[in-house]
Amino acid sequence: MKPFKIRNIEINPPMILSPMAGVTDYTFRRLIKRRGGVGLVVSEFISVEGLTRHNPKSKRQMNFAEEERPFAVQIFGGQPERMRLGAEMAEEVGADILDINCGCPAPKVVKHGGGSGLLRDLPRLEIILKEIKKTITIPLTLKMRVGFSDSTINAVEVAKMAEQCGVEHIQVHGRTKEQGYKGLANWDLIRAVKEAVAVPVSGNGDITTIEYGLQKWRESGVDGILIGRGAMQNPWIFRQFNDVLNGREPYQPDLTEKKAVLLEFFEMLREEMPEIVALGKMKQLAGQFTKGLVGGAQFRQTLYHSHSADEILDNITIYFETLQQRQTFGDGLTEADKDLEIASCDAFSEEETSCEIAANV
Repeated sequence: MKPFKIRNIEINPPMILSPMAGVTDYTFRRLIKRRGGVGLVVSEFISVEGLTRHNPKSKRQMNFAEEERPFAVQIFGGQPERMRLGAEMAEEVGADILDINCGCPAPKVVKHGGGSGLLRDLPRLEIILKEIKKTITIPLTLKMRVGFSDSTINAVEVAKMAEQCGVEHIQVHGRTKEQGYKGLANWDLIRAVKEAVAVPVSGNGDITTIEYGLQKWRESGVDGILIGRGAMQNPWIFRQFNDVLNGREPYQPDLTEKKAVLLEFFEMLREEMPEIVALGKMKQLAGQFTKGLVGGAQFRQTLYHSHSADEILDNITIYFETLQQRQTFGDGLTEADKDLEIASCDAFSEEETSCEIAANV
């Protein structure tokens, strides 16, 4: 388990913040990067229909800070020419890596040929990859699922074709499109991809604890690990992984630091967007972050019913002060992993939906 390179870009530590629509934006990526231990961050998946039709939201999604490097822009779409133009735009804004989404299972993405819909149309995917490869000079990577359905598993075939097209890093989510986010990721199929190609391969799926992540890393032999939901639950998870990889005890933040991270995130949100939007983003993170905290469910409800920044701040203060003084809060219960789920690409905006539809009428 050591650093690897995507061409000349070192991914060190070999840990990647997995792209999540509506989550891995400019603010969240910086929050995670500042906690340490992450070797690569990736944008939300960005519609090339939105980009090439000059949708302001799509363009904003490519914004990043120098502290985020190395930084990858991930794009999705089903039209080769627009994918090529979108890739050019990502390189122009200074992205270090261009990533192709070949894994999103959202119906409104798939029905227009994007995301995991490309797993059913390998000739189209091949054209897209070759066109982009001819156009950009930065490394080209691919994020994929293991197949469209259980009866059409084609991860190895897709990976070999992508490698021949010049893709320099393959990231495999161990579920099919039809699985969505249900069941467990199949890391045996991820291992099969790793064994079939020479380029670096990273694995994705269900990594919310250090122990499980290390187990799957050893079993699959992958070069890197992607973590999505686990980073929302625990912003220090990358640092903890890196500690273990370097023979150290994993870092354990105390209550003061957990409170500080929530406040830091909210402050960054308020700097970047209107208060009403910041409130929604804060509640989204709280839905995952409060997993594992005593009385987390009740704390989350107080945040969900907060209607202003002052209310949010007051409720955070009350919760953490109560925990520190009494060692408990509300019902005193701690939720299990299964109680909280997030679908990482079902939440892309209606603006982008309309752009996709417009391109296909």
